[in-house]
Amino acid sequence: MNKNKKMNLQRFAEGNYIGSKDASALIPEQVSEQIMQSAIQNSVVLQLGRKLQNMTSNRTSMPVLDMLPVAYFVSGEPGVKKTTKQAWDKKVIYAEEIAVIVPIPEAVIDDSNYDLWGEVKPRLAEAFGAKIDGAILFGADKPASWRDDIVKTATAAGAKTTLTSDLYADIMSENGVIANIETSGYLPTGAIADVSMRAKLRGLRDQQGNPLFKSDMQGSTNYALDGNPMYFPLNGAYDPTKALMICGDFSQLVYSIRQDITFKIFTEGVIQDPTTGEIVYNLMQNDMVALRAVMRLGWELPNPVNRMKADKAKRCPFSLLLPSE
Repeated sequence: MNKNKKMNLQRFAEGNYIGSKDASALIPEQVSEQIMQSAIQNSVVLQLGRKLQNMTSNRTSMPVLDMLPVAYFVSGEPGVKKTTKQAWDKKVIYAEEIAVIVPIPEAVIDDSNYDLWGEVKPRLAEAFGAKIDGAILFGADKPASWRDDIVKTATAAGAKTTLTSDLYADIMSENGVIANIETSGYLPTGAIADVSMRAKLRGLRDQQGNPLFKSDMQGSTNYALDGNPMYFPLNGAYDPTKALMICGDFSQLVYSIRQDITFKIFTEGVIQDPTTGEIVYNLMQNDMVALRAVMRLGWELPNPVNRMKADKAKRCPFSLLLPSE
């Protein structure tokens, strides 16, 4: 061996080596086992409303107090006692169906490193919650059998306040949102508001210029009105063009479930376009699997008579803060 032979360093300097780019096909790629996604947003209406016992049929009658008895002083000896009346109205909860079908090719399921059905099911529940919130609060795509939505009901009763430059008075004054509920004989238990209201509330200040909701920039903000919690839905159902905030006695918003969310997987059958009737997918022919989700529920607003406001047309357990005109 020639001990005087020198190594040609120029060959290495010219890039004649195997780099990570050249061997990329041989280097195993690490795949995250977690799908990046936002948090599941459930129905705020079902969270705040009062759940009745499950329905046993597609409609449930609910007696609601409609006339209060009156008491009298008895004068004279012996006194003659007067009679009084008490009456009940009947309101009906109609169960309506919410459903959706998710078709997925079998090859996608086989090739996936994830539990696709486990990822899809919570998102379907979220979609159901958004549909329920939109229909009950704003009447969005509501079934014909369901009663008027909260916003329409409160508007008809005159329980509304339009946003001005004095947000504190709009909410808290004697002509404000909360007072509208109290004059109807109810006490608010919570509020649902558009997320833009958070910034408006953080900007509220007292006469000395001190923030009412936020004392510093480090601690969390406690969003509450008159001791009652506030909720800011992020499921896409809230419509700020109709109301910036809905405040009320949510114990008066009652709902009943005829069928909780159920999931069923199909490997055969056809999926039709509901508008045209055209067959969109043939599961067997297209090698697909479909997940069907179904839920049935109904709701009502009993709004029974009370001694603060007898006129049912003007009595409402909810009040609105409307956007400025």
